Amino acid sequence: MTPPRQNRHRDRAGRGIPEATVARLPVYLRALTGLQERGVATVSSEELAAAAGVNSAKLRKDLSHLGSYGTRGVGYEVEYLVYQISRELGLTQDWVVAIIGVGNLGRALAGYGGFASRGFRVAGLLDADAAIVGQEISGMTVQHIDRLEDIIAAHGVSIAVIATPAGAAQGVCDRVVAAGVTSVLNFAPVVLSVPDGVDVRKVDLSIELQILAFHEQRKAGGPDELAPMPDGDSPPGAPQYVETVEA
Repeated sequence: MTPPRQNRHRDRAGRGIPEATVARLPVYLRALTGLQERGVATVSSEELAAAAGVNSAKLRKDLSHLGSYGTRGVGYEVEYLVYQISRELGLTQDWVVAIIGVGNLGRALAGYGGFASRGFRVAGLLDADAAIVGQEISGMTVQHIDRLEDIIAAHGVSIAVIATPAGAAQGVCDRVVAAGVTSVLNFAPVVLSVPDGVDVRKVDLSIELQILAFHEQRKAGGPDELAPMPDGDSPPGAPQYVETVEA
């Protein structure tokens, strides 16, 4: 019998796998899947690290947490490493997903083929807009948000994907958590408040774009530090400071 998610998290922590390593495992899996599709049987740590965008020492340390050390002169068996990482990430079983909010983003998520190929089954699309409810999207009928709890219970939803406007996100989150869902993927532009034992992953495209803009500015020779403000000027709302000089 598969243990509850929270128990698996404690087991993982008990084995000493750092969260930073866990965050890199899907990247390794993606690189390995690409190698597997090309018929590659073994891969060196240097080759896999280059494909994943990390250094080889970090990759070897990460994989050692799984008990996988490779073979000197041969490297890692691609198929077995795919299995090891998939098992650690919980991808050797199906996870049921509900998508709440079927606007442009929700529709795109509903049509994303990567869910099924990675062990995630979308069992429900829900929205509050009467103009959207009843529509067929990617082979599924959009249900009214009033049926949220029923769909979670009927399909055993493990993960809720929230793609609603910001104002509705917290209320939706509260409902899915009350219905027993303990993992939330949040696309709404708001920070969600959840109780202990509930995992939330936030995807904020605007933040990622701002980070890229920062790096683009640096590559273009932008200032390494803030330019001084003209005398007497300060940003709107900034506090004013007066320096006291002793005579």
